[in-house]
Amino acid sequence: MVLLSIPSPRPAKVDGRRLRSARTRQLVIEAYLALLRENPHIPTAAQVAERAGYSVRSVFERFPDLHALRVAATDYAFSLANEQSATTGFDGDRRTRLKLHVEMRARICTEWLPLWRALNANKGESKELEMRIRAIRAIVTGRIELMYRPELSMLPEPERRQTVLAIDALIDFESWARMREFFGLSFEESCTVWTRAIDRLLPPTPADS
Repeated sequence: MVLLSIPSPRPAKVDGRRLRSARTRQLVIEAYLALLRENPHIPTAAQVAERAGYSVRSVFERFPDLHALRVAATDYAFSLANEQSATTGFDGDRRTRLKLHVEMRARICTEWLPLWRALNANKGESKELEMRIRAIRAIVTGRIELMYRPELSMLPEPERRQTVLAIDALIDFESWARMREFFGLSFEESCTVWTRAIDRLLPPTPADS
């Protein structure tokens, strides 16, 4: 009887390589974001590689160019920011909703301001980055509409839309940066400024809310 020689399965090795490659890719993205937080200038491939603990070749094996890395880093940051600003607390009273929304937005601005600046400064003719900027802005205005739905429901159009856009402009990344970097306000003081301003922009809360 002839015994067939059955080759040993190889998927485990392939999966292992894929896992290592995915891990390397993730560390490169995290290195890119860490460098941006330390310095507003776009990091070079060599700087990213050194921070991640890999060679420049390893960086370009995962990303065809630095633009692709920038897009991937933006997507990763966007997903983390979405997790940070989970859609909860929309049914609280006015004071609770104001506090939750402002502090949530303040934490996001604190953590992701460097990336936002780099994203806008280097979007150039990139449709990919422009689409992501638009998506981020849409998420911000959408959360404003959800968080202050009781108050906004009291306003007619276009005043309702104008109020949403005014709040959006108020809680912009650069608004946060001006308070913190230029005027030297603390995190808590800056939150208070935003809270009071939003409170003044909103109409009275309906009695049944």
